[in-house]
Amino acid sequence: MTLKPSAGDGSAMEWVKSSYSGSDNNDCVEVAAIPGTIHVRDSKDVRGPKLAFTPGAWAGFVAYTAGR
Repeated sequence: MTLKPSAGDGSAMEWVKSSYSGSDNNDCVEVAAIPGTIHVRDSKDVRGPKLAFTPGAWAGFVAYTAGR
């Protein structure tokens, strides 16, 4: 997997999405990390709601999904 910066939306965070996203790049989540928090959003609604996770919670989620 490689990460690609998303198109800018004016926010200070650098959002990235996986190269595994579809060729139309519309059906994906994007992730941005700032100290102490991992943010997740829907790439189709960049101004919409965002989820926020602690680094430990995010690491646990990623480890769980990687085993699937």
